[in-house]
Amino acid sequence: MRHFLDFEKPIANLEGKVEELRHMSSDGSINIADEIGKLQTRIERELKQTYEKLGPWEKVQVARHPERPRVSAIIKQLFDDFTPLAGDRNYAEDYAVIGGMARFRGQGVMVMGTEKGSTTEERIKRNFGMARPEGYRKATRLMELAGRFGLPVLSFVDTAGAYPGRGAEERGQAEAIATSIRACLRLPTPMVSAIIGEGGSGGAIALAAGNRVVMFEHAIYSVISPEGCASILWRSGEHAQEAAEALRITSDHMKTLGVIDAIVPEPLGGAHRDQTAAISSLGTVCFEQLHSMQSMDSAALIADRSDKYLAMGDKALA
Repeated sequence: MRHFLDFEKPIANLEGKVEELRHMSSDGSINIADEIGKLQTRIERELKQTYEKLGPWEKVQVARHPERPRVSAIIKQLFDDFTPLAGDRNYAEDYAVIGGMARFRGQGVMVMGTEKGSTTEERIKRNFGMARPEGYRKATRLMELAGRFGLPVLSFVDTAGAYPGRGAEERGQAEAIATSIRACLRLPTPMVSAIIGEGGSGGAIALAAGNRVVMFEHAIYSVISPEGCASILWRSGEHAQEAAEALRITSDHMKTLGVIDAIVPEPLGGAHRDQTAAISSLGTVCFEQLHSMQSMDSAALIADRSDKYLAMGDKALA
């Protein structure tokens, strides 16, 4: 059963009527195809009108939709011969970060990302996509392997942020994140990063400091969650909507500020309505970004990354 967001209630009502009509005509005795067709047209019109005027807070809800494409689905659809690599070779395996070697449109690559999981059981196993130090150390290990074997890196980010638990802090969460960011910046091969849902704080940046950063149309990228920002500034999470509007976290904002290089269009009604089409669009944009760096050597790639992030603050303040 499809999950509807609060602002999608009119759409939910229309789709409910379609299901009722289909149920009525299941025995073939009633032909109501014309009525269903009219309702489908209304649904498409309502979706278009609704999604064309989404505000930052509505986009937060879409980015968190439980049916959005996950990293595991992206790897399954876009990559061939995926060989998962596990563990940080230091403490443990972190299931919130998955990665390994694969082939992307015929080219050998290293792919990695934060995985939230789709079922309750998976979400618990993946810690809802919130990585511990072991996850970031695994990401660092994968990037070092990619550099050693000359493999481009594609990373996919969907996390509310790094896991803030006591154990994670005791095992060096901040150091692990910083080391992963450094690995991104020093990588001698091309790196394309994609924000596919939530891009939360340093936990996202640790896998997203690539030469090229792309972002799904309705994804968000922020230094802090709207709820967290509201609890600090207003001392109440009830002001999360105001915080979302002030934080400038949408793909349009990120493109204007120079934080990302391209916006990946989503199907009508969001990526959760047609995962296959959304992932296909993502693959095309990632390939284009990767192709744009094919003539750059290691020194040029590292310099390109350095210039990108050093100039970002100036553009944001302009």
